[in-house]
Amino acid sequence: MTSSFEFNTYPARLSDVERDKALKVLRDGVAMGRLSHDTFVRRMEIALSARRADELAALTADLPSESRLSRLVFGTVEAVSGFTVRLRRAWQAERLPKLLLPHPSAGHPLRIGRDPLNGLRLTHETVSRVHAELSHQGGLWVLRDLGSTNGTTVNGRRVIGAVVVREGDQVGFGRMSFRLAAN
Repeated sequence: MTSSFEFNTYPARLSDVERDKALKVLRDGVAMGRLSHDTFVRRMEIALSARRADELAALTADLPSESRLSRLVFGTVEAVSGFTVRLRRAWQAERLPKLLLPHPSAGHPLRIGRDPLNGLRLTHETVSRVHAELSHQGGLWVLRDLGSTNGTTVNGRRVIGAVVVREGDQVGFGRMSFRLAAN
């Protein structure tokens, strides 16, 4: 007696690489003005839930694939644009006023804010009354945001809780920025 078994085979699961390629084509389509933002978002959602390669192909069929020349041109423009941004940031950093780190033997943290009782009083409307605190702990300088409304930043990144800072770092309290310097 011979029995036959039938097995349903499903196409292989899409790899993350295949999905990333499709998403890159969609992003490039938006960058080149070939897709609206709404169309991009809709297609991106479909791409993230797609199960087969033909579903991804349908999403990008009306978009041109990137040629070697366009990759070279876009890469060059990106590099030049990035250079000018880095150059402007470096130029601005050198022009920032210096905030001298207190002598480590002071023993108490430096409070920063609008309140006259702070060790460093900043009278700008974007600075909270008690904005931040700078302390020397275990040989390191630690900057702690004290729940300020407009935030504290170090090198352009918002401080959540506390962060270690060093000489030369750019620190911001609201819209006021400084470059840390040693005595």
